[in-house]
Amino acid sequence: MAPPPLSQGVGYGIVIGLGFVFAFGMMLTTFVLKRYNSEVQTSEMFATAGRSVKSGLVASAVVSSWTWAATLLQSTSVAYRYGVSGPFWYASGATVQIILFATLAIELKRRSPNAHTFLEVINARYGAVTHCVFIVFGLMTNILVTAMLLTGGSAVVTSLTGMHTVAAIFLLPVGVVLYTIFGGIKATFITDYVHTVMLIIILFVFAFTAYATSEHLGSPGAVYDLLVAASKRHPVEGNAGGSYLTMNSREGGIFFVINIVGNFGTVFCDNGYYNKAIAASPVDALPGYVMGGLAWFAIPFLAATTMGLSALALETNPAFPSYPNRMLDADVSAGLVLPDAAVALLGKGGAVATLLIVFFAVTSALSSELIAVSTIFTYDVYKTYMNPSASGKRLIWTSHACVIGYALFMSCFCTGLYYAGISMGYLYLMMGVIISSAVLPAALTLLWSKQSWLACTLTPPLGLACSLAAWLIQAKVQYGNLSVESTGSNYPMLAGNVVALLSPLVFIPILTYVLSKPQNYDWISMRNIRKGDDHDVASAQHVALESVPGESEQTEQASRIEQMKLYRNGRIARYLTLFLSVSLLLLWPIPMYGSKYIFSKGFFTGWIAIGIAWLFFSAGAVVLYPIWEGRGTLGRTTRCIVDELMGKGRPVQKSAGGGVVMGEEVQERESPSESVHEKFDTKV
Repeated sequence: MAPPPLSQGVGYGIVIGLGFVFAFGMMLTTFVLKRYNSEVQTSEMFATAGRSVKSGLVASAVVSSWTWAATLLQSTSVAYRYGVSGPFWYASGATVQIILFATLAIELKRRSPNAHTFLEVINARYGAVTHCVFIVFGLMTNILVTAMLLTGGSAVVTSLTGMHTVAAIFLLPVGVVLYTIFGGIKATFITDYVHTVMLIIILFVFAFTAYATSEHLGSPGAVYDLLVAASKRHPVEGNAGGSYLTMNSREGGIFFVINIVGNFGTVFCDNGYYNKAIAASPVDALPGYVMGGLAWFAIPFLAATTMGLSALALETNPAFPSYPNRMLDADVSAGLVLPDAAVALLGKGGAVATLLIVFFAVTSALSSELIAVSTIFTYDVYKTYMNPSASGKRLIWTSHACVIGYALFMSCFCTGLYYAGISMGYLYLMMGVIISSAVLPAALTLLWSKQSWLACTLTPPLGLACSLAAWLIQAKVQYGNLSVESTGSNYPMLAGNVVALLSPLVFIPILTYVLSKPQNYDWISMRNIRKGDDHDVASAQHVALESVPGESEQTEQASRIEQMKLYRNGRIARYLTLFLSVSLLLLWPIPMYGSKYIFSKGFFTGWIAIGIAWLFFSAGAVVLYPIWEGRGTLGRTTRCIVDELMGKGRPVQKSAGGGVVMGEEVQERESPSESVHEKFDTKV
């Protein structure tokens, strides 16, 4: 085993140092938003960001939150195992869920405009028992996702720096906890944007190095020749011609199905995605999720096509860390293909770049999970069952406590997984078995008025029982034992995942029409969900509550116009998402799979060009467009800061309710002679 390319000091510096940099940045951002934009950290702002986030920032947050450590590490691993088909199966099998979720996001905002979590909607329609069932499935989703983040991220940190894995598991969440507490879900949107920018820049560096400037590779043609040679040395069982250069891959196809099923669960059952839908302004949810889904496709597709194939091409080169041997299967499952390829391509620079993108992937998605869990405990457990009349201050305190408590719990849990030998790859394949039986009843809660209480309540646990049985029985029959190795293989995972997603198609009709009666729900109780009372928080900050973004009451006419827009967007979403899903799952890959075509050098070059061009589109959608969309607020806030630094005082504008809010026109300025202490305590 080669020594790590970086020192432990570099590992600790990035894991701890960057975390504190982001925490300080969020504290500064929170102060600026309060001082110049009247944004106060109320319970509503912490959980929903005032329900006013625009489509560009929503798209950027979707890309960042959906770019787990597994996105980069697992996609690269399947490219190393199956060749060019792996990156496509990963990217398409995980993009359609985000695109389809746009429909659910529109319906959530239309049916329940004041909800804080999706579970509140479950409770409003079906009551406490069903609510508790979905709390369990929601928390299982968050635990699985967080476990994948920490196990995958810590394995890479250890591989590149030699830092002890347990130290990485406990230290990775520290900075995330700090900036999440200070900024709430707004912090996740802002840091998601920064993470996305850095991620895309590094992916461009990897792609242009491998396919243009590398002394070892340097062009798509050179990579193609080395992949042909690799196919001859160790042909891939189940691939057409044993080649790494074909979409016809039996094991890749099995992974494709597992990937689709598992990712339905992690999107439709993860409260984090509903949080972002709730935080989006009504007209921005649809374009935000569709644009984010399409932009995200390029990240695993190009990352894996570049780094996974580079690993295959370079493993006979002395620059490759495992030379002269191939990578161990355990290392591939742990996600170490990406760091090994980066070191072979760029040396220590590649190691640093990999450490940075894995750090960004882990922390941005972890922040989303922390908010998701804290809102579940705050609104679905504490406020619903323990203290229904909780004040805004109490809700904020509970949210902060939950963020800290969940981070500690998951660090301890992932330490146990590490010592038990459970890797990120195992968790990734298993997640659909555990959670996907809740996907269909959750979606139908918003889409179908006739789903009965019995169907929604019993389908998830019944589906879980069936999926666990299918998974374990297949492993026992096929291998004769139940071990991490046997239960983690493709066919048992395939059986469990498929049963989990499809068994509700049997249970829901029987439980709705045979064992009970259709509900004929009128959607009224969902609309009756109300915002939290944050008057105490606003008073403590000397701010009129109606001046805080998202806190003012909507007029009846404005509400009616909003509902009309949401209804129109809902119809567009159904047709658009169906077309895009069919294109990505059937029209593009299936003809290539069925034809057993093995790529020519020209076709492979075009394939790479498509990936790079798609990443340029992603950069425009989630890096440049959010800046253009928010140019007014950015410019106004910058002018205010410059004016105050030059001694002109702070521009303010009085609200109708006596508070002070920012506006385009400056109504008055604070006297520059006020002391800093007086300014900080002035009504903002």
